[in-house]
Amino acid sequence: MERVKVGVIGVGVLGRHHARLYRECTDVELIGVFDVDTATASRVAQELGIQAFDSVNDLVNVARSLSVAVPTNLHFEVVEHLLEQGKHVLVEKPLAATMSEGRRLVELAARQNLILQVGHVERYNPVIHYLETWVDNPRFIEAHRLAPYPPLRPGLPPRGTEVGVVLDLMIHDIDVILHLVPSHVTAVQGVGIPVLSATEDIANARLTFADGCVANVTASRVSIEQMRKIRVFQSDAYLSLDYQERKGEIVRIRSDGIQREPVPIEDHNALQKQLEEFIRCSGQALASGHVPEPPTSGKKAQQALEIADEISKQIRSA
Repeated sequence: MERVKVGVIGVGVLGRHHARLYRECTDVELIGVFDVDTATASRVAQELGIQAFDSVNDLVNVARSLSVAVPTNLHFEVVEHLLEQGKHVLVEKPLAATMSEGRRLVELAARQNLILQVGHVERYNPVIHYLETWVDNPRFIEAHRLAPYPPLRPGLPPRGTEVGVVLDLMIHDIDVILHLVPSHVTAVQGVGIPVLSATEDIANARLTFADGCVANVTASRVSIEQMRKIRVFQSDAYLSLDYQERKGEIVRIRSDGIQREPVPIEDHNALQKQLEEFIRCSGQALASGHVPEPPTSGKKAQQALEIADEISKQIRSA
């Protein structure tokens, strides 16, 4: 199969890792990068031995597939342009800043017969791979995603704070929970408060599903320490997993009492797996014209965005 020609738009914290990992892939020709911060683009390009392009269009003219890692409020503008130019796109989460923007991007990708994949990287975490094999009719899910406030940047808002913590962090867990529960959401309750930003920095949401499952989700970007954990309870056991440490334990009731045992998790680089999926889908689409749907497709990401949007609305109206 011909190597996929890839470019990266936005090479800050996340985009730089996209470029680095593409550079290490055997099925990829990393064409180059673009960033409005030309000094950052030049530095990353020099580190990787690739070209820093002067404009998005210059890069689009030579790349067939592109990673987009720009601030959330720019997702719609950049991704819409790329799809209109007939390019396959992997955009960092969330899909867009609003539900309507996300829907328009999903519809455009479908009309253009293009891949639109979204960077819900936790779906490629080895913890989730284990959950997928274990979970059967979950009854209660509890997720915590806590992080320190992003570092201050001269003349710029802290990274990620162009949106509230629901779109910044919680949407990861919303996406995972929607993936694990084979039912539709019937009720959403959300609360949150701003602390250091204009939008909410701490939020909690309760999702109720038609099959009776309930999920309680907490996210904060003003915590002292980082935490990324999920607990899943079902009729025969419960599982406690740590995304960050890539470990966990399962608790079951046995005839001789409660048994706790570690779970076997085969570690791997989640971002690398995500990029490999994008390249696999892009390569297949370019070779055959058939566009496969990646696990974190725009369509799936739009479902998470709709729930996040409802939570955010409730927080703003409180």
